[in-house]
Amino acid sequence: MTFDVDQKIVLASNNAGKIAEIQAILAHYPIIPQARFAIDEVEETGSTFIENAIIKARHAAQASRLPALADDSGLVVDVLDGAPGVISARYAGVGSNDRQNLDKLLQALEGIPEQQRTARFICVIVLMRHANDPFPLITQGVWEGLILEQARGENGFGYDPVFWVPEFQCASAELSPELKNSVSHRGQALRQLAELVMQQVSI
Repeated sequence: MTFDVDQKIVLASNNAGKIAEIQAILAHYPIIPQARFAIDEVEETGSTFIENAIIKARHAAQASRLPALADDSGLVVDVLDGAPGVISARYAGVGSNDRQNLDKLLQALEGIPEQQRTARFICVIVLMRHANDPFPLITQGVWEGLILEQARGENGFGYDPVFWVPEFQCASAELSPELKNSVSHRGQALRQLAELVMQQVSI
């Protein structure tokens, strides 16, 4: 089944930071946040990023009767056995904000030396043509780094202030939005998705 190049796509997220990044990277596609359709966020009951992305995309597609795109992403810290992982957005508890999640992460890593603070951002993107799509498009990106001992920078969101990017010798939150999107886990996954969509597009 091909995609119509002008077909609206519902973005299954209410996260302002994610919405801005996804719309910037996929600027040529008519992507509309699910809030425009009064679609609430669905409970993320999966144990993996892929499962949760599928749950969110299916929910938005079912509610809107349109193709739906979902992002499930998070921070994986080696010394914490992969935490925060799939609960990155609610690491400090349901309803927690970025600051509370950051504080909990830094407390968990207190006293851990730099060489053991390796981590990576993971992003899985799912695009479902409809709620019962048996073969959704799925892509993923990985961004390697280290966790700082204290926050730096004013850009980005989530764990960006404590995610050290060796390539640029700064925190993710110190990168410009354009530079971050060119190298980040989300940027990688979205560019892969755009390539897959173009292979299946109908004009």
